[in-house]
Amino acid sequence: MSGGLPPANFLPTVENKTSPEGTPPEDMVWIPGGEFSMGAADPTGADRNDVGMHATDDSRPVHRVYVDGFWMDRTEVTNRQFARFVKETGYVTVAEHAPRAEDFPGAPPENLAAGSVVFSPPHHPVPLDDHFHWWSYVKHADWRHPLGPDSSIEGKEQLPVVHVAYEDAVAYSMWAGKRLPTESEWEFAARGGLAGQAYPWGNEFRKDGRWMANTHQGHFPDLDTGEDSFAGLAPVAQFPPNGYGLYDVAGNVWEWVSDWYRPDYYADLMVRGGVARNPQGPVSSFDPAEPHERKRVQRGGSFLCTDQYCSRYMVGTRGKGDINTGTNHLGFRSVMAPSNKSS
Repeated sequence: MSGGLPPANFLPTVENKTSPEGTPPEDMVWIPGGEFSMGAADPTGADRNDVGMHATDDSRPVHRVYVDGFWMDRTEVTNRQFARFVKETGYVTVAEHAPRAEDFPGAPPENLAAGSVVFSPPHHPVPLDDHFHWWSYVKHADWRHPLGPDSSIEGKEQLPVVHVAYEDAVAYSMWAGKRLPTESEWEFAARGGLAGQAYPWGNEFRKDGRWMANTHQGHFPDLDTGEDSFAGLAPVAQFPPNGYGLYDVAGNVWEWVSDWYRPDYYADLMVRGGVARNPQGPVSSFDPAEPHERKRVQRGGSFLCTDQYCSRYMVGTRGKGDINTGTNHLGFRSVMAPSNKSS
């Protein structure tokens, strides 16, 4: 697929030409795989600022990667799909389990309650140097109660499931006969065949004046004006798909991938030289900002991303998260090898 000439440090994507035989798995699209340039392009437009440039810090240098072809969920996993999994298996998510006292020595017993992390916008502008201004641990928040115990997913079956820790996403994927994508698989798929573009659809944030993703408009974090038609989380597939037919690979919710997070991993691949073939990520996690936390990579950004603070809806950029922590802006989608059959 073409999208104009890529930047100098990006080479064209070379897609595999073979396609799998048989009937496509339900609600999945074929990602051909091939060789591509992985990493973040320079931000464009309003994202070409300190926020946008900082978002690329751990997604450089650009390097060549090859991935085999695979099937990928067309959308993020929805509440409806996750509810079926829970109904059939009786699965209980991490957020529904009370934290163990031995894992949090010294914590008051009343704080050891099941719950999860919820975006709680302040009623006025706040400094952006402390995310606790807008994030709160809410007791009994979970995938069924995304904003807290008095909230519900009734009538929201097509919204992405949220408050899923890494092991929850793995458990669902295994039940469905699938797995989580690697970071390189996710980026190959999200680029949709384009090379070196800032977004999954090209280099203009609003293509031909159209909103292309569910992101944050207004003043972050206190006011989302919903100019893209959604203030907060949106049902899946409300914005145009990318070149491979995938929806919401930018914005809406972050998505877990299987790689451990390290900010120096791309540099390590470059030192090894050549084309990295089906890389699985580093063998362990390390985040200098929180060296004792075990983190996996997250991709795609969310409804909270904005050029004022995050801008990681840019396709080559990376997120990260503690494997035991879910939030109401974090979900996932699964992949499958061409020989597998989903349940």
